[in-house]
Formats: sequence, structure tokens, C-alpha cells
Amino acid sequence: MNLLTLDTRYLFFTGKGGVGKTSLSCATGLSLAQRGRKVLIVSTDPASNLSEVLGTPVGHAPTPIVGAPNLFALDLDPRAAAAAYRERMVAPYRGILPEAAIQSMEEQFSGACTVEIAAFDEFARLLGDPSATAGFDHVIFDTAPTGHTLRLLTLPSAWDEFIASTTGGASCLGPLAGLQQQRERYAATVARLGNPAETTLVLVSRPERAALREAERTRVELAELGIRNLHLVINGLFADETGDDAIARAMAERHAAALAAIPPGLAALPQSTLPFLPRGTTGLAGLQQLLSGTPPAPQGPVALPEVTDLPPGLSAFIDELARQDHGVVLTMGKGGVGKTSVAAAIALALAERGKKVTLSTTDPAAHLADALAGETAGLTVTRIDPAAELARYTSEVLEQKGKDLTPEARAMLEEDLRSPCTEEIAVFRAFAHTVAGGTSGFVVLLSTNRTVRFRST
Repeated sequence: MNLLTLDTRYLFFTGKGGVGKTSLSCATGLSLAQRGRKVLIVSTDPASNLSEVLGTPVGHAPTPIVGAPNLFALDLDPRAAAAAYRERMVAPYRGILPEAAIQSMEEQFSGACTVEIAAFDEFARLLGDPSATAGFDHVIFDTAPTGHTLRLLTLPSAWDEFIASTTGGASCLGPLAGLQQQRERYAATVARLGNPAETTLVLVSRPERAALREAERTRVELAELGIRNLHLVINGLFADETGDDAIARAMAERHAAALAAIPPGLAALPQSTLPFLPRGTTGLAGLQQLLSGTPPAPQGPVALPEVTDLPPGLSAFIDELARQDHGVVLTMGKGGVGKTSVAAAIALALAERGKKVTLSTTDPAAHLADALAGETAGLTVTRIDPAAELARYTSEVLEQKGKDLTPEARAMLEEDLRSPCTEEIAVFRAFAHTVAGGTSGFVVLLSTNRTVRFRST
């Protein structure tokens, strides 16, 4: 498997939810550790399952993996990072500023933006500060689904540019006078992400059209960020060796058709292909199976339970929803479990029952259009576009707050609005507006990591 010849110090695994990022990142880490390298696997996913895949409870500091010498893992904890970040920003002013001012600062550092920035700051420390991982030969980042990861990878450049252009006194990162260290770290992070001698980004995809389309969109956006050292992994390719089973034949034909239509830019990347495995890849034994590409020896015939009644489906649940005139429905779950399909099915069924429905998402890698074909009366499909919401919010603030300001004060306001924190505020405002629409009909929201942060705001 030529995936394991990747030898840069930093490796990123990203892709659509459910394609196997965690399994592949852990298998790669295990392989490198077995070759005598000391490896740290870092999950940036708020819904991390490193513990399940590695078979060892993983904490928020490097945790040695039982049964795998040289292999360590950690989960980034956004809330713990936010608490530590808040204290780091406020502590220098304790005993100097009045208590009321300290409380005001703590309140300012208690929002969803601080949680995101704190998690990003910890990510930048691990990538941009070599001393933070000096004891490891390789650092592997097991990332969240694509939209969240692209947001994370754009932040180093955004903050580096913002700090470089800022002459004012403060931002949601804290007092700018003390940000020189962060600026150097963010600049180093930007440089490291774009350096092919140091960093490889592995695009993981299933041999399915939706996953490959997302991988191509990611490839293009990464190129715009200056990240071009990419490797494509097609995970779970099914081969129908006998041809005597209709379902197996259909699955193999679907995989072959998807690969035949792979976008040219994606097809040009270095590639690895891994076979479909009949069992899950959890625990070190499962990861070893993934490394070898060989399924375990059969243990004899498997007795399948007799199925007489199929599950009832969503109909009863949707009938219950339809008894109301309005409401908000959030679909949530692990990557790859079918959130988009379920959200689209609920929205379509409610519209067919005569309800007014808005189907929306905050995910930059939205798949709602792929899940729905054609138009349905009463159903509106929207997407909260971060770039559009940022432009709208910035324009409104400048028009409302900036028209009576002096040129100097307006310049400071414009500077503050360039902060990456502003995007979080603008998207949250659009999210709240979308939810408020539930008073005049149904709003079905595909929940993302960003939405979960909003729920705690």
C-alpha cells in the first residue's frame, strides 16, 4: 500500500464524513510506529473517536497507545482550550485592572468565537511551534469532515494577515500589543502547511460520486490556500469476484462507474486504493488488517437472523411533526451516518404534506442539492454561505455604526471587522434568522460542528 511511503513529518487526513479518515490516520500512525518512528496522532474533530479506533482511552495530552510502542494520540478539547486561553488572556491584568474590568474581559472571552479561536490556537501551536512536538518524528492530524477542516486551514492565513495589517489596540484574540508570538506562530503554520517537504494532505474518499465530488472541491480550495502536496486514497473499493450475487454486482458496478467519472484534477493526484473489508477496523488488530488489505480468515458460515418485518421508517415520526404548523428540526450524528439524506427526506415529506419548509445547512461542503432532484412545491433549499453572510454583516455594520464616526474611528471599526471572528458572528446571525423562520413554517437544519457551537452560545 503506497500510502505508507508518505514520509513528511506532518500528515493531514481529510474528506467527507464516514469515508474512513480516522481508520486510515490511525493505521498510518501504527505503520510508522512499527518502523521505529515516534508518532503523535491528533484529532481536531469535536466528535473524535480515536479512543474507539485505537482501543485505548485517549486524553487531551499525548496518551501512549496500549500495545503499540512509539504511538501516542490526543484529542483537542475545544472547551478546555477555551478555558486555558481565556485565563492566559486575562491573567496578566489581574490585580492591575478593577474587578469589574476583569469580569468584562472574562465575559468577552466566553463566546463561541473564543472556543473556535482557542482550538485553532492549540492546532497552530502543534503545527507552527516545532518545540510543541519536538519529541515526535511524525504528527498526524485526523481532521473533522471537510467543511470544518477547510475552515481550520484558512484561519492561519486569515489571522496572520489580520495581525499584520492591524494598528488598533485589541481583537478577540486579546490585546494586539501582545500578539507578536502568535503572529510568528501563525506565519510558521502557513509556511508549514504549504511546504511539501514537511506536510502532506491526504484526501480520503469512498468510490462514490458524492465523496469524490467533495474531494475535488477540497482539492481546488486547498490549492487556493497554497497546499498542493496532496495524496488521494480511495477507501473501500468493492470487487465482485463471483458475479452470482445481484447486490454485490450492483455495488461493484456503482463503484466502477464512480471511478470512471472521477474529476481530472483528482485523477492526476498520486493515489492509493484500499479494498472493501468485511469487518470494522477498530482496535490494533483491525488496523493491522487495514494495513495488509487482507480480510481475516473465515470462521465458517454465519447464521443470519430471519427478518420478517422491516423497521417502520420515518413515516410515523413525520406524521407526528406534521400535526404542528411550524417548528425546527435539527438532524445530528457522526460523519457518514446519513444526516443529509435524513434531513432531505424529512423536508420533502413535510412539503408533500402541504407544509411550508425551509431546508438549510451551515456546512461549507453542503450536499443538499445532491440529495434532492428537481423542485417541490412548498420546499425551499438554502445554504448559509459564510462569505456572503460576512459581506452582508460588514456592510450593515459600517452603514449603521460607521456613518457618524470620525475617519479615524471608522478606520478602527473597519479593522475590527476584518477579524476572522467577524465571520463567526455573521454566520451565527444568519443561523439565528433561519431558525426564527420556524415560526411561519418548518425549518429543517442539517447540523454541523458549527451548529453545535451555536447551540451553546
